[in-house]
Amino acid sequence: MAFSGHKILVTGPTGQVGFVVAQALAKQGNEVWGVARFSDEAKKKVLEDAGVKCVSADLGDGDFSSIPKDFDYVVHLGVFRAAGDDFDLDFRSNAEGTGLLMSHCRAAKGFLACSTTGVYESVGRNLLKETSELGDNHRSMMTTYSITKIATEAVVRFAAREFNLPTIITRLCVPYGNNGGWPYYHLLMMKHGTPIQLQPDKPSLYSLIHEDDIVASIPSLLQAASVPANIVNWGGPEAVSIEDWSAYLGELTGTKPVLEYTEKGPLESVVVDTTKLFSIAPQFKTNWKDGFRRMVAAKHPDWLV
Repeated sequence: MAFSGHKILVTGPTGQVGFVVAQALAKQGNEVWGVARFSDEAKKKVLEDAGVKCVSADLGDGDFSSIPKDFDYVVHLGVFRAAGDDFDLDFRSNAEGTGLLMSHCRAAKGFLACSTTGVYESVGRNLLKETSELGDNHRSMMTTYSITKIATEAVVRFAAREFNLPTIITRLCVPYGNNGGWPYYHLLMMKHGTPIQLQPDKPSLYSLIHEDDIVASIPSLLQAASVPANIVNWGGPEAVSIEDWSAYLGELTGTKPVLEYTEKGPLESVVVDTTKLFSIAPQFKTNWKDGFRRMVAAKHPDWLV
């Protein structure tokens, strides 16, 4: 879908996904503004060189005086994770901050609020639908994450109705690509001989989604924004296990993965139903093995054997 000539706000443009999305939207001929704290000057320069107008702001503070109000679309990918277990700070920065941002950008044609499949109650390798039960499935790794994301979704649903702002909530599964991702961290662990911890209920399956497919689906997702807010899983059609992807990373790099099965710590499988997603967006094109090879080539070409 052609998607150019729009004024777009991207939050979290220094993050794994936002960094790629902001540059891609600018390259497509849009006027892209990026909002973040911008503690990394090198990333900020890359974004500015790509044509992204970077503005420093903290969403939790609610001071948007440096941010215009006349955006056509908002792609809200920013997320704040407090060190430790500071629920109050995370609610303020994420849930309240998102509501304040939606109020500021209430004139937009569409607002994409990126959530996570971390809001679902774990159901093993069964498919998770948008109507599946919610739960606190990330507590073992990130104490505040799932609950904060559920709270943020509730604020987004309220704000969409209150401001009559067409909105879509995308529950992102496991993103990866040339800019890294969870599988890349596993590769780093493998290179350092660090065990990858997994649940005993194997295999540990996840719905991978490549950054190219994330970018390609955004125009369609924004067009599907509605009041009340639309909710859709954002994952790929291939359910791949950590066992398989670490083995393949080992083939690519000549490194042997060390797998450690334990009930304490690792996340359970997360496999999403993409029926609704692909009724909205075009079918994704990236094969996971090709995506992994490109990821390694982009990050450490010297590691390929």
